[in-house]
Amino acid sequence: MSALGHFIEEEGIPTVAISLVRPQTENTRPPRALWVPFELGRPFGPPSDPQFQKRVIMAALQLLERQAGPVVIENFPDDDPRERPDPGWRPPLSEARLGDGSADILAAEIEELASSYRRFVAQHGRTLVGLSGLSIPEAGRYIAAWLRGVTPISPNQEMSAPLTLRFAVDDLKAYYFEAALAGAVKPSSKQLGDWFWNETTAGAAIFALRKAYLASEDEGLKAIAGLFLVPGVRVPPTG
Repeated sequence: MSALGHFIEEEGIPTVAISLVRPQTENTRPPRALWVPFELGRPFGPPSDPQFQKRVIMAALQLLERQAGPVVIENFPDDDPRERPDPGWRPPLSEARLGDGSADILAAEIEELASSYRRFVAQHGRTLVGLSGLSIPEAGRYIAAWLRGVTPISPNQEMSAPLTLRFAVDDLKAYYFEAALAGAVKPSSKQLGDWFWNETTAGAAIFALRKAYLASEDEGLKAIAGLFLVPGVRVPPTG
């Protein structure tokens, strides 16, 4: 997009980009960019905060008036207000289970979250769950089978078994995160991530999947294990 900005500007149309990774922006050198200190996937800041998002958009558009250059990179001055931990938030599970991601432990955890998940859906009228075509209990069993070294048949003829695994993991993460966001008290994204990856059986199971299939001879499965199961910021330095 940075290179494309230069081509567009050659036609007389000013451009501005939103940057989430400043070193990358400094290397690609777009004509104008606003760097924002938000997590990946949130270029305008926290969801459901239109006033804050408008501030980000206006700060970016104001760069169109700047004549300095050829490269202008400005910093947005404020952090995401949702990044501050809320001491009033409590995890929706009664206890941290962890374990090895076995089907029984994972099934119990999924069942305990069901009421919180339904409350989130009722509050918001939407859910990100559904990519795999499996119910969440089925997704849990599908993931547990992979952990046992079994390659289950994909329930969707248009998706390979590894791709279904990826989407089952995406569904499971969405289910847990939405359950944790039900109610009036909202955790910061770090609180949410720390809880999921450090205190739940589902998080432990996904880490185990990544470790188990990083050495797979199936290049597609290996790529899914390395790139799509665990966010890069959650991968330990040793991999």
